[in-house]
Amino acid sequence: MTIDKISPPESVGVSARGLAHLDAHIQAYVDAGKLPGALVLVARKGEVAHLSTMGMADVERGVPVSADTIFRIYSMTKPLTSIALMQLHERGLLQLDDPVHKYIPSWAGQRVYESGEYPDFQTRETDRAMTVRDLLSHQSGLTYGAFDASPLDSAYTARAPLSPSGTLDDMIAKLADLPLKFSPGTRWNYSVSTDVCGYLVQVISGQKLDDYFAEHITGPLGMIDTAFQVAPEKAGRFAANYGPTPEGGLRLVDDPKSSRFCGPQTFLSGGGGLTSTASDYWRFAQALANGGELDGVRIIGRKTLALMTSNHLAGGGDLSSVAFGQWSETAYDGVGFGLGFSVTLDPAKSQVAGSPGEFAWGGAASTAFFVDPAEELVFIFMTQLMPSSTYNIRREFRSIVYGSLT
Repeated sequence: MTIDKISPPESVGVSARGLAHLDAHIQAYVDAGKLPGALVLVARKGEVAHLSTMGMADVERGVPVSADTIFRIYSMTKPLTSIALMQLHERGLLQLDDPVHKYIPSWAGQRVYESGEYPDFQTRETDRAMTVRDLLSHQSGLTYGAFDASPLDSAYTARAPLSPSGTLDDMIAKLADLPLKFSPGTRWNYSVSTDVCGYLVQVISGQKLDDYFAEHITGPLGMIDTAFQVAPEKAGRFAANYGPTPEGGLRLVDDPKSSRFCGPQTFLSGGGGLTSTASDYWRFAQALANGGELDGVRIIGRKTLALMTSNHLAGGGDLSSVAFGQWSETAYDGVGFGLGFSVTLDPAKSQVAGSPGEFAWGGAASTAFFVDPAEELVFIFMTQLMPSSTYNIRREFRSIVYGSLT
């Protein structure tokens, strides 16, 4: 589905001059060879006020970015998975304080890493059992394995719970053998937690994750290009993915002609497996901006969404007070975390323009979105550059977008 109407920016309180600064800023990255191409979408008051494309979706083949280019959205999958699990919560099929081992019996009696090298770890008992809320808010004690040199993270690398050739059942079995990084509910650590949420969606609903999304989220919202696999007839719209070179240029890391995303997927990653378009993701984000509904289709209740976009971090603190390390998808000062999204608590403390209650997230290939309910504002940025920490563009375009509000 494409966006068939672009409203004049001034009609919804956005400065066209400010948006021109946004395009020029991102175009400078493209012209310098730092980004292959990009797409920017700004919506306010429920209307798309700006959609611009620049650069190449596929540099090698000279294919420009277009409004219907399909991108790997990686961790922007997480909000959809979180919404899916909370839809089941709305049906009374689970509670946030349910212990995870209620649904994954092999995880009963989890322990916390203290010392040692894999597989000879010394561990201790957890202070309490991991809950569903711990998974949704990344306070589970799980980790990723790719961003730390600790023995536990090295064990994740060895066990490869997110192997594309595996299944969600395989992931659960591999994680059952590993201790936690900390006792659940005490710290925040970006992790495979949302992949486990995807597994819970399957267990509780009785549907495969892709079928559940199609029936309850992407299908109802008309997100026709959002899927775990790029269909053959859509492969010509699939962007290439790049990484930076030491010289500041680009190197191809995933060719759309041979990408695993173009074949059948056995591992349905609720944490990072979807591909999508800007127009599709806008429909999802706009539904959230509207309190859970778009075009007469409600995907989540207004009060449930309010719960999801509240800060769930221990003691009501921000990420800087409870998180391990740093993560490029968000600032840490003045930013909390809800059930599937980062949540702005204090824009002054974060040193980034915004509103309390704004929620957001991004993906490993530098895609990003945010929703500001107070300003009725939705922003979506699509590109394909890994890792997302390569350039500080997310803070930069936030300052430009907020500066364009009139």
